[in-house]
Amino acid sequence: MRVAIAGAHGQIARRLGRLLAGRGDTVLGIVRNPEHAADLESDGVRPVVLDLESASVDEVAEAVRGSDAVVFSAGAGPNSGAERKHTVDRGAAVLLADAAERAGVRPYLLVSSMGVEQARQGTPKGMDPVFAVYLQAKLAAEDRILPRTALDTVIVRPGRLTDEPGTGRVTLAHGVEYGEVPRDDVAAVLLALLDAGKTNEVVELVSGDTPIEAAVAALP
Repeated sequence: MRVAIAGAHGQIARRLGRLLAGRGDTVLGIVRNPEHAADLESDGVRPVVLDLESASVDEVAEAVRGSDAVVFSAGAGPNSGAERKHTVDRGAAVLLADAAERAGVRPYLLVSSMGVEQARQGTPKGMDPVFAVYLQAKLAAEDRILPRTALDTVIVRPGRLTDEPGTGRVTLAHGVEYGEVPRDDVAAVLLALLDAGKTNEVVELVSGDTPIEAAVAALP
C-alpha cells in the first residue's frame, strides 16, 4: 500500500509508520516541523513538510495524490490552547478530508478519542474547559467527515493512551466502557483496519482479550 499519515511524528503515527514501512509499504509522513524529517526517514517514512493549519486544499491534495489511504493522527498537543484544538483537531482533519476527496483517495482513517459524545452538549460539569474544547473539536471533525459519500471513513476512538508494551489483544466495538490502551496496540489496530478495508465505522478501542485481527474481522 501507499499510505499518507497526517501528524506523522506523533507517538501513534510513528508506530504505524514503522509497521507499514517495515513490511514494505510506502509511507508518506506529513509533518509541520522540518526538524522531524530525519526521524521519519529513520523509520523508513518519506517526510512531507506541510503545515495543515495554513496549507491549501490543493497543496494537501497534491501531497496525498496516488495514495491508497490517508490517516489523520495529528493533534494540537496537551499543552496547546483552545484555539489550536479547533485549527488542528478539527480544521486540519477536515482539510485532509477535503484534500482526499479532491485527490480521489477514498479510505480515510481518523484517530479520535473516547468521550467525545460527552461534549456534544457543551462542557460537562467538572471537566477541564480546554479538554472539553478538545473533545468538541474531535467531535466536530467526526461530524464533518463521516457523512461524506466520497470517502470510506473509519473513526477510531481510543481510551486513555499508555506507553506500556502492546499485548496484541483489545476490545474494539461500539459502546465500550472507558479504559486504557497501549499506543502499540492502537497502531496495530490501525494497520489491521487499513488491511481489512472497513468503511463507515465508528469504534471505541481499549485493552481487552480479543486478538487484534479477530477484533477487526468481527466488525460489521
